[in-house]
Amino acid sequence: MTWDFRNDLPIYSQLIEQIKLAIVSGVFAPGMRLNSVRDMAAEAGVNPNTLQRALQELERQGLVFSQRTSGRYVTEDTNVIDETKRALAQGQLAAFLDAMKKLGYERAEIIALLKEEA
Repeated sequence: MTWDFRNDLPIYSQLIEQIKLAIVSGVFAPGMRLNSVRDMAAEAGVNPNTLQRALQELERQGLVFSQRTSGRYVTEDTNVIDETKRALAQGQLAAFLDAMKKLGYERAEIIALLKEEA
């Protein structure tokens, strides 16, 4: 997985976002065992404690789970993954619509532009 960090958000938040995207897009498949915290942190170039904190949040959200002796896995519950995917999509749509309104576009104009591109 390629990690891409920006300066506008804390690394912790970006790790959560990028791992979520990897899960909903299928890069990390349902039931897949994740690399160890140390390995993932080294790959991402971040502190293992920061990655551990991000994974704990993803566990809280139900996207990953721990097996005591064998590591962390992506949830096999496709409903949780689908709900997360939809929530991410709605966030992207809200940001897009907000940006278009700031450009002066009305709803009908936005829809017309989308139809042209589709």
